[in-house]
Amino acid sequence: MKTAVIGAGWAGLACAVEATRLGHSVTLFEAAPMPGGRARRVDHMHGMALDNGQHILIGAYTATLKLMREVGVDVEKALHRLPLSLRFADGGGLKLPRLPAPLDLLAGIFTARGWTWRDKSSLLRTAIGWRLSGFRCASTTTVADLCAGLSPRVMQELIEPLCVSALNTPVAQSSGEVFLRVLRDALFSGSGGADLLLPRADLGALLPDAAIAWLTKHGATVRIGTRVRAIAPEAGQWCVDDEIFDQVILACAPWDAARLVRASGLPADRWCETTEALRFEAIATVYVRGASKLAEPLLALRSDPASAPAQFAFDRAQLGGPDGVLALVISANEASRETLEEQVIAQAAAQLNQTSLEIIQTVVEKRATFACTPALARPPMRIAPGLQACGDYTEGPYPATLEGAVLSGLAAAQASTTS
Repeated sequence: MKTAVIGAGWAGLACAVEATRLGHSVTLFEAAPMPGGRARRVDHMHGMALDNGQHILIGAYTATLKLMREVGVDVEKALHRLPLSLRFADGGGLKLPRLPAPLDLLAGIFTARGWTWRDKSSLLRTAIGWRLSGFRCASTTTVADLCAGLSPRVMQELIEPLCVSALNTPVAQSSGEVFLRVLRDALFSGSGGADLLLPRADLGALLPDAAIAWLTKHGATVRIGTRVRAIAPEAGQWCVDDEIFDQVILACAPWDAARLVRASGLPADRWCETTEALRFEAIATVYVRGASKLAEPLLALRSDPASAPAQFAFDRAQLGGPDGVLALVISANEASRETLEEQVIAQAAAQLNQTSLEIIQTVVEKRATFACTPALARPPMRIAPGLQACGDYTEGPYPATLEGAVLSGLAAAQASTTS
């Protein structure tokens, strides 16, 4: 079928590649001048390739890793793999050894630095309870409720950074159901599932560039910098601006998808209302230079939303980037750019002993992810005959992650073949 995929973020790229592979004639539209959506390259004014946010993949992202390989990315070169590590600059925190799961988690707990036996036993008891329950809980349970038996240190040094990195939502507001699903797939799905995969290349080189090249090579039409103004059903087909398609897949941002559906005249108010009701959280990345080398490529930071907002520091030099550049990542914080920059510089001085930092650029994605709250209603993939949506915000098992986006894109392409 002649298929329009609107949006070239990771969901749209996955959808376009899969639909092309299944034999459809695909046209991919992207309004921005560069593909990748909320995980893309940002060229700095001095010629430095930065990203619109510092992303972490994990070993359990099987669909994303498979897609990267299919479009020609050398995953082993593009990603730096290391066991799950939430170590702080002072050496405290948890780091898993290279052992088969779940022995790696057990060993990591017993060797966690700075944790008392009370800290370790509280996590062991709680983790055993999660496993005995099949990693299930009531849909209304928050992560804070789920972790009520954990010690304050385990909450601060493990659960809070894990939750904010996976769900980008504070623990008191995060879905315990989704958090357990992420933990199950990462920590108990097999060896290497919890490994951190840190990009050695910019996000454009990680998937979007290769996917666009693959699509072009395999006959798809790619229109970067082309904004779709309107869609409308027409005699069993779909009009996208002035062009007719057999089917349309909306892989754009949820607010853009809702706008296009409402303007189409379809009786799809419920889908639009569910989509428009989603609440979003910001992610900011402060890039600085003048840093000395960190002990590891990734260090956790002790975070306080009021005064020390960053949760992680990445040493870009250890990940193939320029010397002396750090990326400091702030999730789920609504402070102004100026406030975040001032606080992060002070936080880096206090926790990383980095006292001569100069800000290169701060990238704020104000609607980086949907807020993954308990019992959240997410819109379904199918909107109308011949019209579907994909993206990390649609119905699915995961929070707003690259894996969630890719899985959604693959599912939309596969459903279009059987519908």
